[in-house]
Amino acid sequence: MSAAKSQQKPIVFVVDDDISVRESLELLIKFAGWQPETFASAAEFLAHPRGATASCLVLDVSLPDLNGLELQKLIASDRTDMPIIFITGHGDVPMTVQAMKAGAVEFLTKPFDDEVLLTAIRHAIKRSMAVLHDQAEITALRSSCESLSPREQEVMRLVVAGMLNKQIGLKLGISEITVKAHRGKVMQKMNADSVADLVRMAVRLGLAPAKNPWHTTRDPD
Repeated sequence: MSAAKSQQKPIVFVVDDDISVRESLELLIKFAGWQPETFASAAEFLAHPRGATASCLVLDVSLPDLNGLELQKLIASDRTDMPIIFITGHGDVPMTVQAMKAGAVEFLTKPFDDEVLLTAIRHAIKRSMAVLHDQAEITALRSSCESLSPREQEVMRLVVAGMLNKQIGLKLGISEITVKAHRGKVMQKMNADSVADLVRMAVRLGLAPAKNPWHTTRDPD
């Protein structure tokens, strides 16, 4: 029971070669209600199996193998669900700018106030949850879209392009009644409440431009 609960907790990864820093941050993170995972090097962290839990990374700049900025480069594009908070004992402006431009959410210079770090972690975890939710939604949409037959996919593309049933029927060489049947199946399989909802889904899947030229015209029932 407790193991299952801990798996649902957001994970705060800590990569720092100073054991006293790792131990103090581990206690702080546990006390705040998150699950700490600590590592002494970038290599140790990279060897850790990847999960799908909301998380963030508290990362020291100076490390024995890859430094923090190099590790950030390695994982930034692949781990958008894991925001990075940098900590360092000797930060400078160019280093901070480099880290923030590469997507870090915070850059803290040691010694820092515990509450400042906790606030940064809360912000990072919220961002991680939002990214994971977005990824899950895209995965579900792709699965729904893949469940459509080739003809239903054709109809969906034409519907979100703003074409009426009659126009779709003429383009595809099928009757308006058949178009309506396919359209109904598309709405059902995609769990779309309206054409506007279907358009939003198509945009997210890259099947329609973000600024869609369709107008809210409706076919007569």
